[in-house]
Amino acid sequence: MSEATPKAREHWSGSLGFVLAAAGSAIGLGNIWKFPYITGENGGGAFVLVYLLCIAVIGLPVMICEIAIGRRTQRNPVGAFHELSPATSLLAHGIGLAVLLTGASLLLFRVWGWGAVLIAVGLLIFRFGWTLVGFMGVVAGFTILSFYSVVAGWTLGYILEAVTGRLNFTEVAQAKEFFGGFITNPAWAIGCHIAFMLMCIAIVAGGVKKGIERWSKILMPLLLLLLVALIIRALTLPGSTAGVRFYLRPDFSRITAQSVLIALGHAFFSLSLGMGAMITYGSYLSREQNLLSSSFSIVVLDTVIALMAGLAIFPAVFAYGFGPDAGPGLVFQVLPTVFHRMPLGVLWAAIFFLLLLVAALTSAISLLEVVTAYFIDERKWPRSRATWVMGGLITLLGVLCAISVADWSRLEFLHRALVWAFGGVKDSFFDVMDHISSNWLLPLGGFFISLFVGWIWGVKHAVDEIRHGSQNFADVHLISLLAGLKDDPSHNANPHVLTLASLWGIFIRFISPTAVLIAFLHTIGWLDFKPKPPAPPPAASVESAVENP
Repeated sequence: MSEATPKAREHWSGSLGFVLAAAGSAIGLGNIWKFPYITGENGGGAFVLVYLLCIAVIGLPVMICEIAIGRRTQRNPVGAFHELSPATSLLAHGIGLAVLLTGASLLLFRVWGWGAVLIAVGLLIFRFGWTLVGFMGVVAGFTILSFYSVVAGWTLGYILEAVTGRLNFTEVAQAKEFFGGFITNPAWAIGCHIAFMLMCIAIVAGGVKKGIERWSKILMPLLLLLLVALIIRALTLPGSTAGVRFYLRPDFSRITAQSVLIALGHAFFSLSLGMGAMITYGSYLSREQNLLSSSFSIVVLDTVIALMAGLAIFPAVFAYGFGPDAGPGLVFQVLPTVFHRMPLGVLWAAIFFLLLLVAALTSAISLLEVVTAYFIDERKWPRSRATWVMGGLITLLGVLCAISVADWSRLEFLHRALVWAFGGVKDSFFDVMDHISSNWLLPLGGFFISLFVGWIWGVKHAVDEIRHGSQNFADVHLISLLAGLKDDPSHNANPHVLTLASLWGIFIRFISPTAVLIAFLHTIGWLDFKPKPPAPPPAASVESAVENP
């Protein structure tokens, strides 16, 4: 296992630059768009509390893992796993053998597509071992940005539509019809997608300090300012208190096992974990900076923004008599109708979609940086070349997503090939890209990162890295820390073992991988706790009821 001295590398100017950039990576459409609507679908305040618990016990430990890996190696995800991996790993070989045997079994049953994929993956595991986890992060960043930029392009287009006064809907049905026509219009969809990608490429091409950090210091305060303005406007609407009560008052009767799994999955994905972004950003962090406090700041900022988004949306939705459980259509269909009924609605609609655009941009630049950093570090490409070439390829893949967001009619040849190889496929090419990355690459990436740190690289090596800049993490008794006695030598003797580090080690070895695995099984549909509808009565009973009411 290599413990080489980290190479010289461009770094953030300080902790603030890193926290704002990393928080920007975590704060995206998932916070402003997805979190409010899944909260509305799962009962409001009680779901928020479950989500916060999942963030604390799962999100934060895994984030510390990723940042520690990046800072220790000073390399991209592929290079980081290559440097820290042992020459041979029985666990990796065991996983590879299981995948190979599963693929061979599927071929025996003539499941050609999945059988071939699993055999190829099994061979790659034997060839690259744990380094393949880093490759998964790069592939995830590439595929996610291809469809994420399409959705972000919609927000850009809706800013223009809001300013020109075209979002003047009196009913949600009108907004729904307009949105359907907007996203299926190739000129709008492709044009907005390309414009958004050009913004991302221009920022990432500027480098770590002059590009990503500089713009993060501009965009993050702007995001917060826009959100505060929307909250003030929402809370001053007549009838908004009903939305506040729904959002903040827990009703645990609405919480089910399904709700907990949804909260667990979103807590993990909303922090940009499992895709290599935090490893990449951590690789630009100097060893003098406090990794623990930075991770905590990122998690807190990401969570606060998500909570604020709900506070900006639910009071306005309730004030105008709409339901909170509108699902994914809450942002692009319900809210434009809400804004139309407000005084100065055009202004507030434009501000809201500008907020969405800023959130999407801060996340998108981190996804592009994951891919770019691989080619800079491992292929020795200049930053400008890596950014423009890979950004261009992602843009081309995104064009396919943009023209197929509704169905396969424009990519019928590809649809036929996928059906032949894999049987039934998702509703569109856009959905396939979303499904592969969100349901497979991200949870598997997070699961294997936890296993790697907990059992392969080792908690001891990780803690030694975290100690640089955050000594209290490993050497202060947890009870002393909570009691305010962390600086008292008599309460920090060597025999104490219940430290933050030991607690984190337990989580990362046992609790985090188990929880992420459960979330993964839920996202792919193998673990479903949705209540089943009651079975219909026997036909004879129905007839009897009709005859004898």
